[in-house]
Amino acid sequence: MTKAMTGAKMVVQALVDQGVEVVFGYPGGAVLPIYDEIFQQNQIKHVLVRHEQGAVHAAEGYARSTGKVGVALVTSGPGATNAVTGLTDALLDSIPILVLTGQVPTFMIGTDAFQEADTIGITRACTKHNWLVKETDKLGQTLHEAFHVATSGRPGPVLIDIPKDVQFATGKYAQKTQMETHYQPQVKGDLDAIKELALAMATAKRPVFYTGGGVVNSGTAASQLLRELVEATNFPITSTLMGLGAYPASGENWLGMLGMHGLYEANMAMHDCDLMINIGARFDDRITGRLDAFSPKSKKAHIDIDASSINKVIHVDIPILGDVAHVLEDLLKVWKANGRKTDKEGLSKWWDQINEWKKVDCLSFKQEGKIIKPQYALQRLEALTKKYDRYITTEVGQHQMWAAQYLGFEDPNRWMTSGGLGTMGYGHPASIGVQMAHPDALVINIAGEASWLMNMQELGTSMQYRLNTKQFILNNERLGMVRQWQELLHGERYSSSWSESLPDFVKLAEAFGAKGIQCHDPDALDDAIMEMITYDGPVLFDCLVEKHENCFPMIPSGKPHNEMLLGDADTKGAIKAGGAVLV
Repeated sequence: MTKAMTGAKMVVQALVDQGVEVVFGYPGGAVLPIYDEIFQQNQIKHVLVRHEQGAVHAAEGYARSTGKVGVALVTSGPGATNAVTGLTDALLDSIPILVLTGQVPTFMIGTDAFQEADTIGITRACTKHNWLVKETDKLGQTLHEAFHVATSGRPGPVLIDIPKDVQFATGKYAQKTQMETHYQPQVKGDLDAIKELALAMATAKRPVFYTGGGVVNSGTAASQLLRELVEATNFPITSTLMGLGAYPASGENWLGMLGMHGLYEANMAMHDCDLMINIGARFDDRITGRLDAFSPKSKKAHIDIDASSINKVIHVDIPILGDVAHVLEDLLKVWKANGRKTDKEGLSKWWDQINEWKKVDCLSFKQEGKIIKPQYALQRLEALTKKYDRYITTEVGQHQMWAAQYLGFEDPNRWMTSGGLGTMGYGHPASIGVQMAHPDALVINIAGEASWLMNMQELGTSMQYRLNTKQFILNNERLGMVRQWQELLHGERYSSSWSESLPDFVKLAEAFGAKGIQCHDPDALDDAIMEMITYDGPVLFDCLVEKHENCFPMIPSGKPHNEMLLGDADTKGAIKAGGAVLV
């Protein structure tokens, strides 16, 4: 059954039919018909952001913390081009979002009309798929298909460009149940390959699970199955930045994050393992380091929903195309049917070796004197907030890596960060999206002062919607990661890696009507953090930290996993190199 309605009404009706509760957006001439329909209904809440980039990042935060599609609505021209960074961010991190853009009327397309841009051409490379709808009768079907594409297979961003005359015109609305699509990704893994993997697991002496964001994207069932598999095998498990929380940080088999700023034991296990089981990760360069020296002794298996990710970077011996949850379910069945056999002697020796690596204590640091170390700030934040219903977002830089190292995540969907694109300015609007999805939760954005300033205007959004977001800035008055690389790799030539004009963050918060807190004394830090947590409203916390602290461990560019800079950690005779310790 079809209903006659305007294109603008179709947009709102489709969002309602798809279960959308929140839309993040910014109005403009080319989307005013849609905004008029939003005004006349009460089922969907619209959040007015202060910048279109903020709308898309907020939609990302909403999507990542709920598993649902995040929706953003922006106008044509600059509205659409301002959304490009968020779309690219979502594409690289496989986040399901839908961006609706207005477009000039169909008869003006190609005339360089006011606020016209080739949105489809511009966003083709940074979306999973995009559509320009020129006929109102096709709009309903396209809207429903967009949700299907965004969530099926490897999730990702989609975009629909809707000319203004299509929004005004009346057409026939196709309901969700009438949707037709040819896009049906394979979700069940090949059973023979799964059996081959089970056999390799049974004979492995030094196995490791290498997990990624694909586990989180596959849903809570995938995380639960992963935990069951780890318990059934007693294999060690590590994760990429995007996969944190799929396996609990308190779990006995947890090695911590791996990669460029990963833990010593995780990176060493990846380098020395004889069986690497990649579950929902894509072998990105922050993990692999030097390709010809990456895990040189291992047999490699890769479980992934995206066929293009398999054998793209690292050749694997056992490729398994399928959804993580489906494959893990079948793998567990095969494993149990085979009697859950492992090489217990080999595995015992492997754990002995891993426990020796753990003794290096690669995250150790010394909090001395009256200057707050950034590691200490996050260590105290973890201790004081872990009992809460907590969600963490981050900006990008040193603070992001320290947050991944020192904060523990027990569940998936609790950690929102920009992994693939490394987008400064992501965390603040993302925290707004998370807080809209979880209004009673404690939502904290871990930031650097430079990253936070990129989308600082969104503090106005938190104030307008009475959101309790907490902005926790580790303020070293530097572009910390840039400065670190300049110290270690560019002869200490600090080219443009600091700002000579930073705002008073307390006064800035107060100018928005929010709470501002500044802390520079480690002895006062706990009380200040508790003041932030308990304050009813948005808080901007300016934590003044050591200006020249480096983030370790660190795998230098072009080095393998077993050559790490460890900073102050006890390395038992390791060699000093470049102001740090090279192992």
